Amino acid sequence: MSKRAVLVVDIQNDYFPSGKYALTNIEQAAGNAARVIAAARDKGDEVIHVQHIFLDPQAPFFIADTEGAQIHDTVRPAEGEALVVKHHPNPFLDTGLKDMLDARGIDEVAVVGAMSHMCIDAAVRAASDFGYKTTVVQDACATRDLDFEGVTVPAAQVHAALMSSLGFAYAKVTTTDEYVAG
Repeated sequence: MSKRAVLVVDIQNDYFPSGKYALTNIEQAAGNAARVIAAARDKGDEVIHVQHIFLDPQAPFFIADTEGAQIHDTVRPAEGEALVVKHHPNPFLDTGLKDMLDARGIDEVAVVGAMSHMCIDAAVRAASDFGYKTTVVQDACATRDLDFEGVTVPAAQVHAALMSSLGFAYAKVTTTDEYVAG
């Protein structure tokens, strides 16, 4: 039995161009995530899908029971794969994710999804803090431009800064090609 799992975080319709909160390069990231998922399935690794649902019906996106909150078809869960619904950026907070991983004997996780600067950051740091050997597949993640005090930070720079930070102390940062080959 494999002790590895891929966490597929928030690859949901609202993050795509026709959604309410489109991300830069989300189609490419989702395609790469699908490759990571396929490799995990081939190896017998667990694939655990994470879906963010805001509890506030006035939230800007990921509203319960909407098409935008649904997991995108590119990474649709296969029959029998786990789905964790979360209401916070950290998929371990107020969910059964840690118990699920521990019950399955998982000691290594790879993280893919969105947004690099928010839920991916939270997931990777929490996984590492809980003692899981953690990898983030950086080109299977997406983000968007951010604004801070009148300065627009391009998505590529947001992503690079987060991956650099995560790679410094929390995770191995790799590409889809490297992950699939490994």
